Amino acid sequence: MEQGSFDQDESIWRQETQRRFLFYSHDACGLGHTRRNLAVATALTKLAPDVAILMATGSNDIFQFRRPQGVAVLKLPGLCKLENESYVARGLAVSAADILELRSALLKAAVKSFRPNVLLADKHPLGVKKELRPALEALRASGGRAALGLRDILDERSTVLKEWYAHDLYDKIEHYYDRVLIYGHRNVFNPCGEYDFTKAIAERTRFCGYVLNHKEREQPAKDPSPPFPFKPRGRPVVLATAGGGEDGFTLLKAFIAAATKATWHGVVVTGPLVPENQRRTLQLLAAEVGVTFHTFVSGLDRWFDFADAIVCMGGYNTLAETVSKGAPAVCVPRISPRTEQLIRAKAFSRLGLVVCVEPKDLKPETLGQQIVVALQKSRQQLRACAKACLDFRGAERAALNLLELAKSRNASVSKKELAVT
Repeated sequence: MEQGSFDQDESIWRQETQRRFLFYSHDACGLGHTRRNLAVATALTKLAPDVAILMATGSNDIFQFRRPQGVAVLKLPGLCKLENESYVARGLAVSAADILELRSALLKAAVKSFRPNVLLADKHPLGVKKELRPALEALRASGGRAALGLRDILDERSTVLKEWYAHDLYDKIEHYYDRVLIYGHRNVFNPCGEYDFTKAIAERTRFCGYVLNHKEREQPAKDPSPPFPFKPRGRPVVLATAGGGEDGFTLLKAFIAAATKATWHGVVVTGPLVPENQRRTLQLLAAEVGVTFHTFVSGLDRWFDFADAIVCMGGYNTLAETVSKGAPAVCVPRISPRTEQLIRAKAFSRLGLVVCVEPKDLKPETLGQQIVVALQKSRQQLRACAKACLDFRGAERAALNLLELAKSRNASVSKKELAVT
């Protein structure tokens, strides 16, 4: 039997017997990309328990989260983001060019051997420095489909337009992607208009709502989470979190200072990516003033149910999980290297869901005053406001879109195309 014929028979057999999905996230900064993909993957396995999902990620912390049956990890060598468009290898003594070439080869090999029906890429249409492009080419040749998942806000308009035009991303998205999934709401922020989506891209765009990492999605893989410190000495508990932790030092230091002699008890969770010297400094400061300190809590969103107020940055996952629970929140967004957190925080503030403190105004006194304001807010009213303004079924809607794409996979692939892969 000719190789092309064998490949074609095998491809059709796989399509008919099992739907396969490859999820890609570059993960050079923070945990947001991986956590969104994990939430969508979990929702997908609930809707279709027989699916096979391979998560390609550069994050080491993926192994700290429980993954459902049917989900496996392709660990890519890690990257570290220095600034926009600038990356270096994380933990491997090789050049940036070599690490990207290795990652690209792994992604292409995954498509050729795993043969996914659908590839889902988080945020980067072509991956970091176009590392995903060979995999996308192999996917098209095998008849697979592709979806691009975008958080609600990417950055300010001028920055996104500059980047997309410089890399010809409008044409590339039209060429490689069958669907664009927006993890947000048109009435909060409309990227179709804000980022000048072409007519073809806009027609492929679906607004899914906000993606949440529910309690059952992030059970600890090994040890259980530490118990939540319930109202020590009867004081309200305020939880401060910096997401992944790479750039939360200034906020957490101000929070610990604000907690000194406060009428509330402070709890700090730095995030697993906090630099070691900063972690030690924060831990010593917290010990001096009696603030409870943790580096990482698996399934941290479960603590949002118990905290009387939250202090956080404006990252997608943290902010969505906070407002979905109606937790009173003070948000101090990051403004560099991107301003997307500031734009999101202001949008949520206009809806009455959070209190926004801009980084230029961050002082322990100011932060402490806003925490007192947040503690006076009603969780029930905030939850009702969030429910009225937003939809939090983004993972489920994204999963339904992926299943729809899997059904539409082109089964009539020519032998010539398959031979290319």
